[in-house]
Amino acid sequence: MEQEQKQKTNKKFVIIISVILIIGIIYGGYKFMHSLAHEETDDAQIEANMTPIIPHVAGYVNTVLVEDNARVKKGDTLLIIDNTDYMIQLKQAEANVAAAQSGLAVSEASIGSFAANSSAANAQTNSASLTIETAKIKLWRAENDFKRYENLYKNHSITAQQYEQASALKQEAEKQLEILQSQKKASASQSSAASHQTTISKKQVSVAEAQIQLAEAQLSAALQNLNYTYVTAPIDGQLASVKIQAGQFVQPGQSLFYLVNTQEKWVVANFKETQLEKMNIGQHVSITVDAYPDYEFEGIVTNFSPATGSKFSLLPPDNATGNFVKTIQRLPVKIDFTDNNDAEEFKKLRSGMNVNIDVHLK
Repeated sequence: MEQEQKQKTNKKFVIIISVILIIGIIYGGYKFMHSLAHEETDDAQIEANMTPIIPHVAGYVNTVLVEDNARVKKGDTLLIIDNTDYMIQLKQAEANVAAAQSGLAVSEASIGSFAANSSAANAQTNSASLTIETAKIKLWRAENDFKRYENLYKNHSITAQQYEQASALKQEAEKQLEILQSQKKASASQSSAASHQTTISKKQVSVAEAQIQLAEAQLSAALQNLNYTYVTAPIDGQLASVKIQAGQFVQPGQSLFYLVNTQEKWVVANFKETQLEKMNIGQHVSITVDAYPDYEFEGIVTNFSPATGSKFSLLPPDNATGNFVKTIQRLPVKIDFTDNNDAEEFKKLRSGMNVNIDVHLK
């Protein structure tokens, strides 16, 4: 009886061992076949762009309009910096523009005035030239008359009074010519001075125009700085911890908090270098998130890092020093989500979540 029970027990044991071996062989075969067409890793995380919120101008925070983890749209105002000083700068810039424009108007008016003076002086010079020619003719006639009367007086053919009249006419013509020539010279001098002043005024106009451009540039800068007191969201996304408070003083370039882009997400998977032989850009990827294991996301291999992760570390290893120990390196691979994923499930994903990656090699 006992022998029969032992035989039955041995049969059951053999059957159990056989079943386990068969299951093991099937599972091993499946894993082997799977490994030929798949590469897997659990060293992977979800990534997203994290944009720092940075003010362009300095000042005290007047109002904070958002709170921790708030969702915002591009252009939404996040906080307001006190703009009192920037309003004053804007008023000063506007006054500088007005003053520069007035200076330009004065310079342009001066050009017109000096141009008119130059035209008048040129007209006087031309008129004097014509009058001088007439005076020269009168002087030529008076000189000839004087010479004739002088010869007649020597011959006692005319009286002394007639001779003196001819001499007086000659002297009068000489003086008239001299006066006209002096007037022409003065008119020419006035014309030259007016022309010089016109040139100076034109240069002053150029300077005034440059002053206007400078004042307008300062006005644009003042207006831009005033606009910068309203710190807005550069993209759609979700804010991280907002630690800034009203009354704090902020500086240009100071990182206040982060805005995470919730529209664009991807996965960075760190594969062993021995897994990369058959991996290529464009291969299909199955993505399982540890936080939501019941849904499988679809992805695609986008690109490979130009260097292994250790090369980007603060102190990269130098195999030329010390004792060398060969270590398998890991290479970051970027994987993008496809459009086939459920939108509601995709919204649940957060940057930094751990995921499992299965790359379909075939």
